[in-house]
Amino acid sequence: MRRGHLVWPLLALAALIALNVIVTPSFLEIRLQDGHLHGSVVDILRNGAPTLLIAVGMTLVIATRGIDLSVGAVAAISGAIACTWIAGGGNTITAVFLALGTCLLLGLWNGFLVSVAGIQPIIATLVLMTAGRGVAMLLTEGQIVTVNDPVYRWIGSGFLLLPVVVLIALAVLGGVALLTHRTALGTLVHAVGTNPGAAGLAGVRSRTIIGTVYVFAALCAGVAGLMISSNVNAADANSAGLWIEMDAILAVVIGGTSLAGGRYSLSGTLVGALVIQTLTTTVYTVGVPTNTTLVFKALVVITVCLLQVPRAARPPGARRVP
Repeated sequence: MRRGHLVWPLLALAALIALNVIVTPSFLEIRLQDGHLHGSVVDILRNGAPTLLIAVGMTLVIATRGIDLSVGAVAAISGAIACTWIAGGGNTITAVFLALGTCLLLGLWNGFLVSVAGIQPIIATLVLMTAGRGVAMLLTEGQIVTVNDPVYRWIGSGFLLLPVVVLIALAVLGGVALLTHRTALGTLVHAVGTNPGAAGLAGVRSRTIIGTVYVFAALCAGVAGLMISSNVNAADANSAGLWIEMDAILAVVIGGTSLAGGRYSLSGTLVGALVIQTLTTTVYTVGVPTNTTLVFKALVVITVCLLQVPRAARPPGARRVP
């Protein structure tokens, strides 16, 4: 990862925070109430946790020259399975394992299509992106399935000082960072993403690495789906996780991970996810009309990405090398 790759994303995040403070002076205030932390910053972390979690999985996928467009649909399937099982009188723990087990199989399917069948990642995952929503609709019979289970609700709304969803997302991020920096996994992912052919000649099992990252991405999406559905005590197959794959991809790219593979940054992904969620919050805070929200969001993201182009990505004050 090139030096200073986080300068522009951090500046964008700082600018968004400053704008929110100007509009809402109490924006940065955090209060302790009933043993829980509350405030706008905490809300941003909580609402951005599913995106961050999916973005972590997406980082490894993109690092291997891939892309996964199906994570939103996988999240919808996960929530649909869990809520349908619980609504039918099933156990919450069983519902969680059924949901994540299904996501594991979906990840294996994506990994098989990409690493074994040799189908382009964007096409292979587009199949599940399209069909997955239909599967979720079939599971819920086209209805919003509501549940009233305290244990399940705790996943999305529980607190351990910080929201449980934030702790889960940070734990996964920390675990992946530890594995990629302290073991050979990071080097293998980098090698496969940089040059799969050369990695294979060096004895790296590229197919195994590629298949594994798709399985991991699907599991991350599955957990995110549980977060989303448990937060509202319902599974809405039509809107749960809708376009979250785009937010995750944007977070990864803003963080400096190369879509060409090889170069990736988990710390950058964290900053990127914070930029995306803070931007979403800012849009509503400053009163941008709902019908222009996506345009406003796209303009900011494009600006940040352009600033990271090698010619413009030099940190302020850095001297140009002849």
